Amino acid sequence: MAYTQDQLVKIRRHLHQIPELALHEKQTHAYLLKCVQEMSQTYLTIREPAELPTALMVLVKGSAPQRTIGYRTDIDALPVTEQTGLPYKSKHPGVMHACGHDIHMTVALGVLKYFSEHQPKDNLLFFFQPAEESENGGKRAYELGLFKGAWCPDEFYGLHDNPELPAGAIGCRMGTLFAGTTEVNIDLHGKGGHAAYPQDANDMVVAAAALIMQVQTIISRSIDPIQSGVITLGKFQAGTIRNVIAGDARVEGTIRGLTQKMIKQIDARLQDVCDGIARSYNCDVKLGLNQGGYWPVENNPALTKRFINFMANNKDVNFIETAPAMTGEDFGFLLAKFPGTMFWLGVEDDSQLHSATLTPDERALSRGVDAISSFLEYRMNDQD
Repeated sequence: MAYTQDQLVKIRRHLHQIPELALHEKQTHAYLLKCVQEMSQTYLTIREPAELPTALMVLVKGSAPQRTIGYRTDIDALPVTEQTGLPYKSKHPGVMHACGHDIHMTVALGVLKYFSEHQPKDNLLFFFQPAEESENGGKRAYELGLFKGAWCPDEFYGLHDNPELPAGAIGCRMGTLFAGTTEVNIDLHGKGGHAAYPQDANDMVVAAAALIMQVQTIISRSIDPIQSGVITLGKFQAGTIRNVIAGDARVEGTIRGLTQKMIKQIDARLQDVCDGIARSYNCDVKLGLNQGGYWPVENNPALTKRFINFMANNKDVNFIETAPAMTGEDFGFLLAKFPGTMFWLGVEDDSQLHSATLTPDERALSRGVDAISSFLEYRMNDQD
């Protein structure tokens, strides 16, 4: 039998108590494996990839497969000290499922449980992915060759919980769901000196201030205003004392863009600004950009149109068309390699994602399992 709502709640609360950071999800992996091994094994093949030890992959054999449909869930947590006061709060000090990955995993187990007892027509690949919050888990998996042969999906799906949507609602949109993100590090090197003799120094506070102001023009003057991008420079370090001119400065920030093309355009303009500051202020400026696997989540047009049509016309689903979000998600890298769709699952809460007080509405669990299982059955019987 498929999991009941009470069973899903029990699983979710257990996972909530054992959150682990990226690439350290050992207890989580063990519990997920235990849950899978307790399911009917008739159609299942379990893989624990040595290359990525905390990952778990499960292949469900289809009765007449024409394709392999992938379903991904992330399993890591955040370095956040929980403040919910719940009886099932995190048992790991300073670590919490503040992004709702316990919800993600539970729904994935629920869908897998259903298909372990109702053989799918197509093959289904369930990927329990470590290291979404950091360390580029999806990119690592791809580059380690985990998706080859029978383990290669023809299309990929995944969800993210959303506290702003009603419990169990499904949200999605054509195009980009989440922005891509890039870490920005800028180091400026000039010449320090006495505050009273600026002519003998090369002040990097002044140079960095000019750079910060010029960066603000990139979005307003280099990006199509109909689209959207963000550059935030959130950290600025320079100097040691008020009467010494700083010879070095460091600026750190982040880029957010709705397409990979846009991010590359912003990267190039940022390099131009850094080169210009270096020439204007006769200093060295080194720009470091680190995107890793956090590419924009760009939904495949054909697959997403089918997904939205199904959800919008399903009387048992509360479907809501959503706007793009500037938050990041490393599923974007996998969607750049495999066609697919990411969507929201509403969990209705006053607290935001990454908040120490996030308390998802658990009614979303069974509703999410039912909606996703129904869609996958529809997809497998769709001849288009």
